Order: sequence, then structure tokens, then C-alpha cells
Amino acid sequence: MTTPLPLFQVDAFAEKPFTGNPAAVMPLNEWLPDEVMQAIGAENNLAETAFTVPSQHDDADYDLRWFTPTVEIKMCGHATLGAAHILLHGERIRFATQSGILTVTRDADDPSLLKLDMPSAPPQPGPLPELLAALGVEGETFISRSGNGNAVVLLADEAAVRAVAPDFLTLRKLPYLVSVTAPGDEQDVASRVFAAYHGIDEDPVTGSAHTALVPFWAERLGRHRFSALQASKRTGLIDCELKGDRVVLGGHAVTVIEGYFQI
Repeated sequence: MTTPLPLFQVDAFAEKPFTGNPAAVMPLNEWLPDEVMQAIGAENNLAETAFTVPSQHDDADYDLRWFTPTVEIKMCGHATLGAAHILLHGERIRFATQSGILTVTRDADDPSLLKLDMPSAPPQPGPLPELLAALGVEGETFISRSGNGNAVVLLADEAAVRAVAPDFLTLRKLPYLVSVTAPGDEQDVASRVFAAYHGIDEDPVTGSAHTALVPFWAERLGRHRFSALQASKRTGLIDCELKGDRVVLGGHAVTVIEGYFQI
């Protein structure tokens, strides 16, 4: 006998369908075995599948976990935004995660704009010659010891960001969430993100990468709020703000699939 489990596919940080980053969202009443959630993540074959259960914590509404097709990860921004898009019925929703409490609120001026509050992971200069070699670029490198092992590579301009063609076989061996970034042409900042070590060669739009990119660029731009383009094939726009030791990422989300997963 099969059990139907609700399944939503959401394009997050997306202005319209088929842009942004797709995530599966599966609201549960209780956790499934870890191996089953990992198998579902592999079956969905999206960058992340977000699973939620009602929380027993006083400071959270739901507990939230994320699975790529190959591993469970400690932080994911776009799938959190996707989960909020499905579960938020008021002005605020709070998720208890391995990275602490993540909060999503509606923008006061545009209720369709969701604002995700995440811990900041500021990177510091550090030599990463093996990473530059895998990316096939010359640039400055920075590393954060928090977040998802964020590594940031600063390039000259948006054209250089778009031209990066990594050696993914090598990149999969390096334990970093890699952002290549530069000043943007139309947006303040442009980036691409490679999560090969986590099972995703190039991620379309990456909230967790911006926990490092926001403090990185806030210092360089000399202001705490700016716009960012993730220049993947799908593209995504992120409204970025640094608030003390937190980053706030604003974006829209669109539901593209509603159905049931049968196990």
C-alpha cells in the first residue's frame, strides 16, 4: 500500500516560472527515515528538497531539513524561501534548522516579496590555488569558516564571471561552496555558484552563498543594501541587505507543480 505525501515544486528567487532556482517542498507530519528522505531527494533530482514538520520549539513554527540528490546539507536559502512560499499564511514564519532559526517575512510594501533572514558568513582573504586551477581563472580568493564552507573568488567584471568554465571533476573534490563574483553590469553585483562538492555542479540561485557574498560586497560597496544577479542560465535576482551579523535576502517565488509523492 502506497502513502501519498504532498509535494510542491517552487521556483525561488524567481520573477516568473522557469527562472530562479527550483526546489521541492514536502510538508510532513513527522520525519521520515533519513534514508527515505535522501532517496526522495535523489528521485526529485533538484538542487534541494526541503522537508518540514511542525516544530515543538517555542521559537519556531516548523523544523526544516534539506537534501540534495546526494547529501543532507546544513543550510539552503532558496529551498527555505520555497518552503515559506508554501507554508506562510501570515506575516512571518520561523524555521528551526541546523543553522539556527531562519525567519521569512513579507515585505511591507510588496507582500509577494519574501525576505529571508540568515546568519552572515563573512569571508576572509585566503590562498586557494587549487580552486583557481579548477576554475581556470586568475583572481583573489576568500574563505569563510562558517556557512556551507563558502569560498569566494573575485574576478574583474561580469563578463569574466559568465565566461568561467570549471573542471568539475576536480571541483567535486574540493570541500567548498564556490562563488565567482564581480561588479555587475545592470545589478550591483554578479555571481555564479558551483556546489559540485555537494552534488550540484552549478546552482541556479543560491541563498547560502549570499551569506558570504552580502558581507563581502557590503564592505566593498560601502553600503549595506544592494542588488545581486546570479548569472546562471535560469538567472535570479536577489535584494541583499546586511543587518549586523545577519543577511536579509529578498526574492519572489512561484509554484510550478503541485502533487503527491507515492512511497
